[in-house]
Amino acid sequence: MNRLGIMTRRDFLMGAAAAAGTAFVLPTVVPSSVFGANAPSNRIVMGAIGVGSQGTGDMQGFLSSSEVQMVAVCDVDKAHRDRAKKIVDERYGNSDCRSYLDFRELIARGDLDAVQLAMPDHWHAIPAIEAARAGLDIHGQKPLARSIREGRAICDAVHRYGRVWQTGSQQRSEWKFRRACELVRNGRIGKILKIEVGLPTGGATDVKPITEPPDGLDWDFWLGPAPYVPYRGVAHWDWRWIMDYSGGQLTDWAGHHIDIAHWGMGWDYTGPVEIEGRGNYPSEGIYTVATEYKFTCKYADGTLMTVANNKQLTQGAKWYGEKGWVHVNRGGLNASDEKILKEEIGPNEIRLYESRDHKQNFLDCIRSRRLTICPVEVGHRSISVGLLGEIAMLTGRKITWDPEKERILDDPQACMLLGRSYREPWVL
Repeated sequence: MNRLGIMTRRDFLMGAAAAAGTAFVLPTVVPSSVFGANAPSNRIVMGAIGVGSQGTGDMQGFLSSSEVQMVAVCDVDKAHRDRAKKIVDERYGNSDCRSYLDFRELIARGDLDAVQLAMPDHWHAIPAIEAARAGLDIHGQKPLARSIREGRAICDAVHRYGRVWQTGSQQRSEWKFRRACELVRNGRIGKILKIEVGLPTGGATDVKPITEPPDGLDWDFWLGPAPYVPYRGVAHWDWRWIMDYSGGQLTDWAGHHIDIAHWGMGWDYTGPVEIEGRGNYPSEGIYTVATEYKFTCKYADGTLMTVANNKQLTQGAKWYGEKGWVHVNRGGLNASDEKILKEEIGPNEIRLYESRDHKQNFLDCIRSRRLTICPVEVGHRSISVGLLGEIAMLTGRKITWDPEKERILDDPQACMLLGRSYREPWVL
C-alpha cells in the first residue's frame, strides 16, 4: 500500500490470491415452480441489489414491464435506496417496497423469484453466489466478476442451482451487433485474418482528500471484501480507476466489445491461448488502473485479436477477412464494401440467437428456463479476456492460457492474479 492505503501496481502483483480452476458443470436442477406463491397476478417478483446510476436504470427497465413486481431494493447508501424505493412506490401507487442495507436480508426474504445486481465490480461475486444458492434467477451487470476465479465461482453456482442468468451485455440484443456477427460467421468477408477491439480511454486525475463518509453511506460495507482504506469520495463513480474495485475502462467495456468479437467468431465458450501486452499505470496517487493499454490475444486456430484503448484502435469490434472487413459499435455498422452489408443470410446458414429486448429476454427465459442471450458462461469468457490482458500487462510477460482448464501455464506469479484475497469476514 502507498501512504494513503491505496493498492499500487506492485501491491497488486505481490498480494493477489491464488486461484484454482474448476470444471464446467451443466445445470441439473430445474425447479418445479419458478414463481413465488405470493406473486400478484403471477408476476415475476424481483428485488434490486445496488441501485446507483446503473442499478436504478436497470430497475426502471424492469419496472416498465407488467410481468414484474419489484418489491425490494438494497444499497449501502441510504440516499440511493430511498430514491429507489420512491421510484418503485410511485410506480405502483403504494408504499409497499422494502429497502435494505444488507443484500443478505433481501435475498433471504423468501418471496422473490429473481434479483438484479449492479454493484462495483469487486462486489459482483458474493451476492451472485448467495442469490443462486437461494434459488433466485439473476440479471447481473457486466463485467461478470473482478477476477477469473470469482467468475468461475459464479458460473459454478448458477449451474449447480439451475438458475437463469442474464449478463448485462445488452449489445447482443441490438440488431446491428447480431447482424455484424452473422455476416462474419457466414463467411461474407472470408477467412478471418485478424480482429481489432477498441475500448474507451478514461480515468481520473483529480486528488480527492480523505474525509468522513457522507451520512447514510456505510463505507465499511461498501468496501466489503476489498482492503480497508479511508474514504476519499470514490464510492459512486471513481472506484473504476482503482484496481481493488475494477480494471478501469478495460474491464468496464470488455463485456461489451470483446463479447461481440467473440460472438462473431463462435468463441463464446473458449478463450485465447496466448496473451501479451503493455499498459501505462500511474506511478503515484490513489488511481491505479491502466490509463492506456494494448494487448494481443492468440487463439487456438492462430487468429490474433488486438485489444486497446480508443486512442490506439477505433472503438468497437472489427473483423478483417480475406475479402474485406466488418466493423460495428454503438454508432453503427460498416464494412469495406456496402454490398457486404446488403448480403442476405439464407435459411440454411448460421442464424444467431435473436433478442430484441435484453431485459425481456431475461423475463422470457425465467418462464421458459432457456439460456438467455448472454448466459453466465458467456459473460465469464468475455470478461476473462480482459482480465487475462490485465494480468499480462501487470506482469509484463506473455501469458500462456489453457482455456479448457482455465489455467495459466508455467508462471506461478501470474497464476496468483487469477484471484483476489478477501478482507475478513468475507469469503468467496
